[in-house]
Amino acid sequence: MPANSRETTLRDLARLRRVRDRIDRDYAQPLDVDALAAGIGMSAGHLSRQFRLAYGESVYSYLMTRRIERAMALLRRGDLSVTEVCFEVGCSSLGTFSTRFTELVGVPPSVYRRDSAGEAEGIPSCVAKQVTRPIRNREAPSGGDA
Repeated sequence: MPANSRETTLRDLARLRRVRDRIDRDYAQPLDVDALAAGIGMSAGHLSRQFRLAYGESVYSYLMTRRIERAMALLRRGDLSVTEVCFEVGCSSLGTFSTRFTELVGVPPSVYRRDSAGEAEGIPSCVAKQVTRPIRNREAPSGGDA
């Protein structure tokens, strides 16, 4: 690989990491590919292609996974309604939130809230986050009664 091409690839990877870090930090804010791309001086199409190549999923999918992870933690606490959690994590549509939550976790958010309240009590939050992390890059197996 020519040196110039390698430098471009490394520069793109560094910019992609900045996008991923921003999503991790600002998941509850309104984020879209155009704004993220503008923030790193890339076109939206180039960001989308490069992000998928580097991380195996779309920018939107990565953002929604972050939001669902945070929603799971809030639902386990049990003190917020599903609607409150939806808006707290930055989703603007309860329907989209519920659909994506169900795809990633395998059960609707209301069922998750009911069945997992207090589940991680006494477990350090860093361990609970790892144990309860939603499935990424594929949908959860569908259950017959969900």
